[in-house]
Amino acid sequence: MQPFEYGACTTQGARNYQEDSALIWPGGDAMLPASLTADGREPEMVAVLADGMGGHAGGALASRMACEEFIKSVALLDGDVHDRLAAGLHAANDAIADKVSNNPLLNGMGSTLVGVIFKTEGVVWVSVGDSPLFLYRGGEIAVLNEDHSLAPELDRMVEQGRMTSEAARRDPRRHMLRSAVTGDDLDLVDFSGKPLRVEPGDYVILASDGVNSLEPTEIERIVAAYADDGADAVAKALIRAVEALRDPHQDNTTVVAVRRAPV
Repeated sequence: MQPFEYGACTTQGARNYQEDSALIWPGGDAMLPASLTADGREPEMVAVLADGMGGHAGGALASRMACEEFIKSVALLDGDVHDRLAAGLHAANDAIADKVSNNPLLNGMGSTLVGVIFKTEGVVWVSVGDSPLFLYRGGEIAVLNEDHSLAPELDRMVEQGRMTSEAARRDPRRHMLRSAVTGDDLDLVDFSGKPLRVEPGDYVILASDGVNSLEPTEIERIVAAYADDGADAVAKALIRAVEALRDPHQDNTTVVAVRRAPV
């Protein structure tokens, strides 16, 4: 029996295109060989989410390729989970490099990536970019991974008194990425340490940065309200809340919510 259950939901927001992608294995449309299953392994689940960039066609292609190549690589390998995460990340990066090399018109395309392996002893992850990985526990939300946008740098300037909080919030550089999966060298990569145990009642949530339209307290409230209804209900409720804001500049938003399967 799969020890985890998941739910996924997405919205284009105010955009007329979708550059987010997400895949789950086993269970999602991972484009894997038909013969590839989890048989003979300790039960596990792999989830990956990518937020593309580089224009409509390029961003959508980059995020889809990143997810597919990551899942293929991680699912096909055995051994140390951190080595598998690294292999998945580099497979995604290499695939984009090859695509751009074969079609220079796609130069500049890329994506963020957050990939998680869920095992009975806990979860491990790798991330590049600004797609957040949340842990909901005991009514509170915490961000597990590093933010590779300029937002943390601007917030640090606020703490140092070099910028007002309002100026930092409105700064057009806030969403610029310091690291992304583009086929070039990866400047910043966040790897987790030892596996983080997922307790009953916990939710692990992968999201694209469009979810940041919601305040952390609102995310906490929504997850708490729908936690007992399951992962699918949580994912859909978060996306409904984003859409309800009717932000005229709302980015694409994708959410994958995961919890331990009820006994």
